[in-house]
Amino acid sequence: MIPVILSGGSGTRLWPLSRAKKPKQFLPLLNDKSMLQNTVLRLKGLEGLQQPMVICNEDHRFMVAEQFRELGQGTPSILLEPQGRNTAPAIAVAALQALQLDTDPVLLVLAADHAIKDIPAFHQAITEALPAAQAGKLVTFGIVPTSAHTGYGYIKQGYNLELADSNNVFTVQAFQEKPDEATAQKFVNAGNYFWNSGMFMFKASTFLAELKQFSPDILSAAEQALNLAKTDLDFIRLDNDAFSASPSNSIDYAVMEKSANAVMVPLDAGWSDVGSWDSLWQIMAKDESGNASRGDVILEQCSNSYINAEERLVTVIGLDNVIIVETKDAVLVANKEHIQGVKNIVSKLQSYGRSEVEFHREVFRPWGKYDSITEGDRFQVKHITVKPGAKLSVQKHHHRAEHWVVVNGTALVRNGDKEFLVSEDESTYIPLGTIHSLENPGKIPLELIEVQSGSYLGEDDIIRFEDKYGRN
Repeated sequence: MIPVILSGGSGTRLWPLSRAKKPKQFLPLLNDKSMLQNTVLRLKGLEGLQQPMVICNEDHRFMVAEQFRELGQGTPSILLEPQGRNTAPAIAVAALQALQLDTDPVLLVLAADHAIKDIPAFHQAITEALPAAQAGKLVTFGIVPTSAHTGYGYIKQGYNLELADSNNVFTVQAFQEKPDEATAQKFVNAGNYFWNSGMFMFKASTFLAELKQFSPDILSAAEQALNLAKTDLDFIRLDNDAFSASPSNSIDYAVMEKSANAVMVPLDAGWSDVGSWDSLWQIMAKDESGNASRGDVILEQCSNSYINAEERLVTVIGLDNVIIVETKDAVLVANKEHIQGVKNIVSKLQSYGRSEVEFHREVFRPWGKYDSITEGDRFQVKHITVKPGAKLSVQKHHHRAEHWVVVNGTALVRNGDKEFLVSEDESTYIPLGTIHSLENPGKIPLELIEVQSGSYLGEDDIIRFEDKYGRN
């Protein structure tokens, strides 16, 4: 069995913590591990698993590889989507790639940003689903509803298949769109409706055969995108033109709702898609007043609230039912009843051309990260961290000069035609237009303060001559 982890979401409803260049699946929202890492870790203990396959966009490729490295899990197969085309094309490519790795493996399709509390129950559901998948069924996992939620699609349960190896597999009588509140309550009262989790299990060949029948244009585009794909370091880059030609469609619309082979296994394991700040509050541990908080937070006469302090002390007095999220460069304050309005805020920021939609103040790169501490007219100050053995590209700038002060570790610097070491409490100056590079030859992280000065300080003022990470 090959786990296929879909990691293409942008998580805008969890702004300002989740942003386009580092969305929620890469954030430690529930514990000290990211959502992606928790997705991988909850597979531990399942028998017969091969190395996971992850599908993500190009901007996130190094974060995926780094987070697997932190887990000591080795390097997964990482397929890069040139653009998002929804889940059906992504899973199609994964199934085609899986057939190149093994003889018709079973695929366990998971989202990178779900939370599951009861791991044994999750494992039991997978065990129950496996015989059905091996028998040629398309298995979806239906979540036992805990409320009349209007944000999820629903699955109507049919009859029990009563398989020899599993007594918890049911036919799917119908897939239902996201309902209004009254309809959702009817579904829950009926007792045979389940939330659509977006998790699946099937043989690669089964899914591809169904896709060929119901959405052959998606299959054709996926085949072409993989046939023309290029290997880049540890990544597989799908062909842009071929993949972009695929219709954008979900697996539910493209296959599951049309297939006579769709079945469902109920799952009651404390599942959440963590789709909003309110849903995150619901699954977190709370104090006696119903407050969930993270970071340096002090509350006085508050209740039923979620407070996240990333950088500074946050104090709250006399508020009920609120969401407060503080980051290095943005603060969100909202009534929980209106928290869906976050998407409108993000849309406004996009229309204003604000960088806070795309980036955190702390930006991650394959070589490490930088934090833009402060900036003004013609200057900018950054705190740069370079991982051991990592190297920034050989580059030059047309509009800025740079001063580097090493505060921890040792830097190997190329400055024009000279190459030399810069140790702690030492500095160097890179004149405008000079070809230069920065490398960490040591065993500990290299930290330095960079002061940029010049007429233009944008990140696009860079000409790369060499880059070990394959960037243009």
